[in-house]
Amino acid sequence: MSGEMLVHVVDDDLAVRRSLAFLLASDGIPVRLHDSALTFLEAVAHPAGCLVTDVRMPGLDGIELLRRLKARGDGLPVIVMTGHADVPLAVAAMREGAVDFIEKPFDDAVFLAAVRAALESGRRSAERDAARDEIRQRVAALSERERQVLDELVAGKPNKVIAQDLGISPRTVEVYRANVMAKMQAGSLAELVRTALMIDSGR
Repeated sequence: MSGEMLVHVVDDDLAVRRSLAFLLASDGIPVRLHDSALTFLEAVAHPAGCLVTDVRMPGLDGIELLRRLKARGDGLPVIVMTGHADVPLAVAAMREGAVDFIEKPFDDAVFLAAVRAALESGRRSAERDAARDEIRQRVAALSERERQVLDELVAGKPNKVIAQDLGISPRTVEVYRANVMAKMQAGSLAELVRTALMIDSGR
């Protein structure tokens, strides 16, 4: 289930779950229902898509669910549903990383627009993560000396300085640089630096 872009709905109210499932399905959006935050956390290891959760639930509430997702490194976009009196809780949820909150009762079109925006955000995030994983694999394939040359290039050093730093000739640096460019699949030095920096960039 981890690679499928689903809307996960977490709410302890069966009627709400069924209503949202019908609404999402009628718009052609895949959905999976969970009756509590704990069942969601136990059922889905690294979800793709987005999460719609009630903020007030028995046991684990929406705020704590956000904290646990953050703690285990899940960058899932989260939309929080809240009653009018719970707006301060929704604001707190956004401080914990929620991308949006919707007050009940909400307009169907507003809800679907929020879900589509969250799904698009989740898709872009998943693509960035996949790109970073691929770059990490390319870096892992470099030899120790090639990695040293890469680090020096990313630091903005010219070949002569790299040669002095590593105790090798400028010609040898050129050979290593060419190998690094090929293994990193970079067509230019600028692309190589940009690619390498992606590993350290945040979500």
